[in-house]
Amino acid sequence: MRANDVVEQTDAADGRSTRWEGHRVARRTELTHAARRAVHRRGPDLSMDEIAGELGTSKSILYRYFGDKVGLQNAVGEAVVEAIRATLAQASEHQPTPRASLEAMVRAYLQMIEHSPSVYYFVTRNASVANSVVKHSGDAPLTAQQAPLSDFMHSVVALVARPFAEEVGSYDTAQVDAWAAGAVGFVTGTGEWWLSRRHEPGTPDAAHVAAQITAWLWVGPGSGMVPQSSTTP
Repeated sequence: MRANDVVEQTDAADGRSTRWEGHRVARRTELTHAARRAVHRRGPDLSMDEIAGELGTSKSILYRYFGDKVGLQNAVGEAVVEAIRATLAQASEHQPTPRASLEAMVRAYLQMIEHSPSVYYFVTRNASVANSVVKHSGDAPLTAQQAPLSDFMHSVVALVARPFAEEVGSYDTAQVDAWAAGAVGFVTGTGEWWLSRRHEPGTPDAAHVAAQITAWLWVGPGSGMVPQSSTTP
């Protein structure tokens, strides 16, 4: 066999491999978006069998593309957090003050999780997603599944740190980052509290909660608190 023939066969094989990989990526993306829609419609507790049924495919196909349910949760999680990251970045732009930027990001986050609580719970009930929130450079290396979500958390911390840094000026960067990391945890914790109670009487809407969270973070715990009415004559 001539050398040119070997090169041509190798090129042909490489071309087929590239086309197959492109098809695989496209199909995985399609299944990810379809699974997200199914969870949005049916709730966060769908089994792989139920998700496959909603998608009109087989469970074996889902396992082929995602490995297991955790892999599917991570794929949906990556799509969700990319959307959140883009929305937060856009919300923080063109605000008149750093505090307004923070409030806009908090409000956008609350509105996004309210739009699809089922998808939010489907993603955050995954242990590897939850772990990615608390991982840092001193911990054991993240898995391939955890890394994108950990990167997301780092980017959100950076977004939140920006308006605070603008306000405080020349404070130590590590202190600003520490405040931002705590703020992200506070926002997500309060957001989940609100998400589970938002239909109860007296629970404020997303805009009011965002304003209150921002006041607590910016001014302190007593800011905007309403004293409880006394029943004593």
